[in-house]
Amino acid sequence: MGLDDKIKNAAEEAKGKAKEGLGKASDDEHLEAEGHKDQSKANVKQAGENVKDAFR
Repeated sequence: MGLDDKIKNAAEEAKGKAKEGLGKASDDEHLEAEGHKDQSKANVKQAGENVKDAFR
């Protein structure tokens, strides 16, 4: 774990930002909300990684 997880989290966050932006541009509230959810999930995972790193 560690770097691989951080890269996956960053990719998931970027995917969420893209979905959110596409949802805003196309006025699709569902896609925008899904993108926001993806970003939040990635941020929570990243926070968990940061906590693990703090204890190493």
